[in-house]
Amino acid sequence: MKNSVFSQKIYSFLLNTYRWYLQTPERSLHQAYDAALKIKEIENKHFNGNKIDIESAMYSNSVMDYFESDLNKLLKTAKMRLTEFRASRWFLNEENQKAAQKAGIEYLSPFLILEKLNFIDQVISKYTTISDQKSSKALVVQPPNLAVNPVISGDKSLLMNNPTLPPKIPTQDWKKKAKPTGKIDTTGVLPRSILSTITRLQVELDPNSEQEVIQSFRQAQRRTIISIRFILLLIIVPLLTHQIAKAFVVGPVVEEFRDTEQMQVFLNSKMEEEALGELQSFEEKLKFENFIRNAPPLLPEQIEIEMKKRAVELAEEFRKESSNAIKNVFADIFSVGAFIWLLVVSKSSIAVIKDFFDRIVYGLSDSAKAFIIILFTDIFVGFHSPHGWEVLLEGVSRHWGLPANRDFIFLFIATFPVILDTIFKYWIFRYLNRISPSAVATYRNMNE
Repeated sequence: MKNSVFSQKIYSFLLNTYRWYLQTPERSLHQAYDAALKIKEIENKHFNGNKIDIESAMYSNSVMDYFESDLNKLLKTAKMRLTEFRASRWFLNEENQKAAQKAGIEYLSPFLILEKLNFIDQVISKYTTISDQKSSKALVVQPPNLAVNPVISGDKSLLMNNPTLPPKIPTQDWKKKAKPTGKIDTTGVLPRSILSTITRLQVELDPNSEQEVIQSFRQAQRRTIISIRFILLLIIVPLLTHQIAKAFVVGPVVEEFRDTEQMQVFLNSKMEEEALGELQSFEEKLKFENFIRNAPPLLPEQIEIEMKKRAVELAEEFRKESSNAIKNVFADIFSVGAFIWLLVVSKSSIAVIKDFFDRIVYGLSDSAKAFIIILFTDIFVGFHSPHGWEVLLEGVSRHWGLPANRDFIFLFIATFPVILDTIFKYWIFRYLNRISPSAVATYRNMNE
């Protein structure tokens, strides 16, 4: 009995494997076609239906690197799946197709196969060289075999989800200039300064140089506008979210659940100590003003009445401060959520602002770079920075209604600035020393 069950499992496994093998051409074609559709979607959405040109001036360098990475992945997928499609069809014969018909596997019409192959070839041919284009055509175009042996289809959803194929796209001219390669660090016959001067003269004498300068200026202007607008959004949106959530969402809920008469006046002992200190100061001030005026001594009953009025006022003030601290906690959560949402939906703006800051920072002089580095290090990790961190942490604690824990503050000051200092030094050693060695030398001279 056990042997029969085991044999049935082996037979089922082999049958599923054989079905997967028979469906390989259809599966490979579907994956290649899906990659070509994604490439076409990027072209229509971001490049007005044109080729994804890496040298395009529409976006910044970081954005184009992002598109180039996606393009390379999709092209690699399409080419590999086409190779798999060709190899799998070469191994299929009429016996396999008859077995597939008995197993209930449907065929895809040769017309649809030809249309898909034509669409894939037209999309990927724009991103291959002439030799690669010829080999690609040899891989995917096989009309005689397709007319006789239709590809076995095991996925009906391909036809259901794509009832109509995209229109044919005219192939592009391959006589366009190739992408320029990077500079080669070699020693020429003439000095580089002379060659660069000649190149500059050629650019200045070029009749199209004025249009290129204007286009470059417009690109820089657009990047600046996008960057400044995004920075303002990162500041204004969380602040507005905090105020609106605190006034219209969190505030009414907190006031509803906190009874004015029975709620706790002080959230922590620090507030209570502060209220007692102010009450004692008020009593001393009251007696001092009475002495200055040379008025008759205040009776204990009068002092008690004044003290009671002041105590009621202090209780109301700290009750509002406690409610405000609770509102701040939930309003800050809304602000952080709005900030994260803004970062998630603005990936292209983040790439532009990164390129904008790179141009600003690395465009500064060496002395300016050294000055900014020394300024930031002295503020955050310098000798006087512990006082600033202490004030900042106490302000955050008061904002959230938490008692200022001196042990935590001292531990934070003893560890976090040290970590920041290590990060600064590593950045200087790892990146700045490689990009701008003269700025590092200036920084060391100014720091000494």
